[in-house]
Amino acid sequence: MVVAFPAGGSADINARAVGQQLAKELGGTIVVENKGGAGGNIGAQEVKRAAPDGYTLFYATSAVVLAPSLYSNPGFDPYNDFIPISLTATIPLVLATNPKLPAKTVTEFIKWGKGREGQANYGSSGAGALLHLAGALFLSEVGFKATHVAYKGSAPAVVDLLGGSIDFMFLPINEAMPHIKSGGLRALAVTADKRSGLLPDVPTIRESTGETTMDMGAWQGLMLPKGAPSDVVNKLQGALQKTLADAGLRERLTGQGSLMLGGTQKQYVDYMKAEGARWAKVVRETGVTTQ
Repeated sequence: MVVAFPAGGSADINARAVGQQLAKELGGTIVVENKGGAGGNIGAQEVKRAAPDGYTLFYATSAVVLAPSLYSNPGFDPYNDFIPISLTATIPLVLATNPKLPAKTVTEFIKWGKGREGQANYGSSGAGALLHLAGALFLSEVGFKATHVAYKGSAPAVVDLLGGSIDFMFLPINEAMPHIKSGGLRALAVTADKRSGLLPDVPTIRESTGETTMDMGAWQGLMLPKGAPSDVVNKLQGALQKTLADAGLRERLTGQGSLMLGGTQKQYVDYMKAEGARWAKVVRETGVTTQ
């Protein structure tokens, strides 16, 4: 199972949990391979080149539909080079700041940012990544400027956020929770239509600003290389649906802040197309680039 991002990130955390249970359903072993780089493109390219025999799985993320808007030639077509099996889960993001910032609410944070005259900065897991786009969209919505600092993965960005080198960033809730619990980070809001059970006292962005454009998550799903036999596709679909219905897996993922998805192939494709169009618009309007 190829994960197109480094070990320890939100996709990797969920991929390993899903892979472990899926292996039980299939009566075999699934090995997770992290192929990070180029905003997820390297891992996607590797899956595209793999033999379509069912032995290479792709734990895909929202990055696959961001790529066509950010790269002139990402090296794959998200809609034609893979066979979607099913969505698995989505992870709301949390707007997290260094506790040394004086702002304790989104309103106070916006006021603080506007008073910094462009001196504020924010981190992400890489230029053009979902965490970068979330920050750019938020800033365009609330009307203050901040400098983007791109990192090679979210882990080093979190280190600098904890240390105060950067002021804020959007993080998948399952990555942010240990630092929020320890007091290393302050959670101001979550990017979902409802509050998270893990942070019941933290409002949503829509509660804080009245805008619904920040309802988003780092979604994930399973794919196969194009050309996989129909019997393999059908077998994997059945096993994955049983996997996602497993009470232990659901408890494990929701306990870390994920929202379970599942669904049919068509629902997966429709979801991808809607997300692709949504983020293409954000890229155009915010001017986000991978540079």
